[in-house]
Amino acid sequence: MVILAGIVRWALAVVIAAVVALTVLRMSDQRNANTLWKSLWSDSVQDVAEFDRSMVDALPEPARRYFLYTIGGGVPLRTVAEIEMEGEIGLGDRSDPRYLAMRGHQVIAPPRGFVWKVDAGLGLMSLSGSDGFDRSRSWVRFWLLQSIPVVREGGNPDHARSAFGRVVAESVFFAPAALLPGKGVEWEAVSPDTARATVSYRDMVQSVDVSVDEEGRPHTVVIPRWSNANPQREYRIQPFGGRLSEFRSFDGYMLPTRIEGGNFIGTPDYFPFYRARVLSIRFIEEP
Repeated sequence: MVILAGIVRWALAVVIAAVVALTVLRMSDQRNANTLWKSLWSDSVQDVAEFDRSMVDALPEPARRYFLYTIGGGVPLRTVAEIEMEGEIGLGDRSDPRYLAMRGHQVIAPPRGFVWKVDAGLGLMSLSGSDGFDRSRSWVRFWLLQSIPVVREGGNPDHARSAFGRVVAESVFFAPAALLPGKGVEWEAVSPDTARATVSYRDMVQSVDVSVDEEGRPHTVVIPRWSNANPQREYRIQPFGGRLSEFRSFDGYMLPTRIEGGNFIGTPDYFPFYRARVLSIRFIEEP
């Protein structure tokens, strides 16, 4: 009995230590995400210019149409946005999407970074966590039932390069003012209805193709993304992007409220694992 009691005490101590360690790790994840969130907010506290169509007169025609549609005349050029959304995220593939309902809250400050906090699923498939990118550091951290770490990626240059691609792609539909021509942003025409922006930031370079209709409304966004989302789990360049629809005005910006995206867009392997309905977008003016 003495030996059995000792084993029970030892097992209980191990369980308690594991619970404490996981709790500390979870709190650390939340603290890091919150710290970056507040830091990105501070990027918006500055005197800003107002949009004037002369700013885009020299751009290729599809890029000019894009800006004239998405940014109203005289609108302050805000580049830090906070977004609330709901929708679905797919954990499977085209043949078995395994979509989970999700609700997300995001801040994006191109080109510096973003934080996306999300809760998805229900019951025993309840997932929560965050994605983030800050200058050259990135992560993906998700927990099952808020207690079991199921995804922990990042902390290396490949992952950061991939995350930067997301920042550039999402700036098209959440923060178009961040793509105005200037330091670190160059535009070129690809076709009569598609323009390419190339964004340089620190030691990273990412291009994004924006396709627009006659009014300048962007409907498709594609980037050559450095990604390991492939059967071989090897980092390589592959098409990533999505489609935009149902535009509404947010503080003078015309932005999509329906967004879908995934890997291998434009190919038979395209799977829109991200489908979002935007609930609100605000451009942060105070910390």
